[in-house]
Amino acid sequence: MKTYSEESIQTELKVLKDWKFINNGIEKNFKFLDFTQALGFIVKVGLTAEKSNHHPELFNVYNKVTIRLTTHDAGGITDKDVDLAKAIEKIQ
Repeated sequence: MKTYSEESIQTELKVLKDWKFINNGIEKNFKFLDFTQALGFIVKVGLTAEKSNHHPELFNVYNKVTIRLTTHDAGGITDKDVDLAKAIEKIQ
């Protein structure tokens, strides 16, 4: 499975608003009005991830959600991560 380098992911990141390359993964921070909205978003992300059989790292504190995507068995970012990030962008 092909992985992206920090240099090669830059083209994809131009399309993915506010996603950043960090430590062989891509991450984005989201902010909502309150915990209920943040939790609803997490549930939608979870359902989308389950359909694609690719699961993100999700972090939540009150109204803030951070999502990190990396393909652990490939040791970095793959098309699975890019595709899931694009699907997550459609949820908002």
